[in-house]
Amino acid sequence: MIKLINISKKYKDEVVALDNLNLEFKEGEFIVLKGVSGSGKSTILSLIAGLLKPTSGEVLVDSKHISKLADHFCSEFRRENIGFIFQKYNLIPTLSVRDNILLPLVPNNLDEEVLEDKLHHVMKIFNISHKENSIVKELSGGEQQRVAIARANVNNPKIILADEPTANLDTKLSLQFIEIMKKLKSSNKTIVLATHDPLFFDLDFVDKIIEIKDGKYCANNT
Repeated sequence: MIKLINISKKYKDEVVALDNLNLEFKEGEFIVLKGVSGSGKSTILSLIAGLLKPTSGEVLVDSKHISKLADHFCSEFRRENIGFIFQKYNLIPTLSVRDNILLPLVPNNLDEEVLEDKLHHVMKIFNISHKENSIVKELSGGEQQRVAIARANVNNPKIILADEPTANLDTKLSLQFIEIMKKLKSSNKTIVLATHDPLFFDLDFVDKIIEIKDGKYCANNT
C-alpha cells in the first residue's frame, strides 16, 4: 500500500535527513518507526502525507506517485486519505472541540446533516462528546489528545500517521492512547507511528518495528 523507494531527503543546508531508504507497508498494518529525535522518523511521515518532496526516489500510496503530485493535488490526497496526529496536538486553542474536529471537513462543502453525523460519530468513538462545546485551551492534555484523534479520523481516512503522539502524556494517558490505536487497527486502518516511547515496542498488535538511525533503516521486523 505504501512504498518508499530509494528515498533520500536533503535540506537546504545539505543536512541529510534520509539516505537511500526503502520501506514498504501493507494495508491494515500497524508500523512503529523507532528512533531518537532527528533520526528521520518525522520526515518519513511528512513524505507519506505529501507534505514534503524527496530529493530523490519515489513515494507511492496505493500505486499513486505522491512525490510527483502538484501541491494542490497533495492537499486533496491528504483530505481524502490521511489522518495526522501530532505531538503537540496542533489544535486551535480558542475554538471549541466541535469546531476543531470539523476543520478538516471545511473544504469539502458537505451538507450540515452529513457534518453532524461525522462529528458525533467520531466524538462518540473517542469519548469526547461531553466536551463538544468546550474551548480547547480549557481541556486536559488527555482530552486534547482525544480531540486531535477525533479530528484525524473525522474523514474516515485509510491511513493514520502519528508523530510522537505520547510525548506530552503521562503513562496512564499513554496507555489509553495505545488502546485507541488498537481499536483503529482493528478497523483495518494502516497506522504509521513515529516514537521513541518504549511502551510501543512490545505490543502484540504491532506488525513491524522499524528502527531509523541517521536516515537509514536499521531494524528487523517484529
